Amino acid sequence: MGRLKGKIAIVTGSSSGIGKAIALRFAQEGATVVVAARRFYKCEETVAQIEAAGGIAVPLQTDVADESQVEELIGDTVRRFQRLDILVNNAGIFGGRRLAETSTEAFDEVMNVNLRGTFFCCRAGFAQMKKQGSGTILNMSSVAGVQAWNGTGTYSASKHAIMALSKALADEGRALGIKVSAICPGGVADELVDATPEQRARSEKIDPFDIAETAVYLACLGPQAAVHQLVVDRLAAEW
Repeated sequence: MGRLKGKIAIVTGSSSGIGKAIALRFAQEGATVVVAARRFYKCEETVAQIEAAGGIAVPLQTDVADESQVEELIGDTVRRFQRLDILVNNAGIFGGRRLAETSTEAFDEVMNVNLRGTFFCCRAGFAQMKKQGSGTILNMSSVAGVQAWNGTGTYSASKHAIMALSKALADEGRALGIKVSAICPGGVADELVDATPEQRARSEKIDPFDIAETAVYLACLGPQAAVHQLVVDRLAAEW
């Protein structure tokens, strides 16, 4: 415990699922966590759990598809805490069907949240970290970001794009002391984040807290480890 002591972290989409697991684990490791998501009451629930366990967190309602809200998220965090050490871009949605059956509206919705939202957050977070001369950005992609299957075209396209964005940003940040990584989980038991470990194990899906442990690991890498990190299911490989 205490590996992230004193760090200021934003986790988007942290009102539920993987994002919530990451927020809870970051707080356990000593970080002050900004819990950001569209549903404010759910953000407050996550904050309450963190505070009940002795951690520090604040809720900030944010729709990452809204550029102005993302700018306010980063700005408000820096005004409160004077810096931003870790940014986890986890907010995302699944959408679309077979490509021939996917409406333009459905395609745009997925891209606006998954890709544009990640882009907005990366841009604003990177600018602040550049001023500081340090920081870590973790983008949530998916196995669908390195593969694609029938019926996943739109979602996979958004996650593949996140991988490209992460690779480019990692290269841009290496000389500035900014680490950028992408996590690519398979099927995760998002709905069981508040269940017992035994219940999560019986689901035969990836435990969201396993992904959270990966996020903690990546957030703890030293400044010389500014590499892209790919995590697919429970395997890790560096590019």
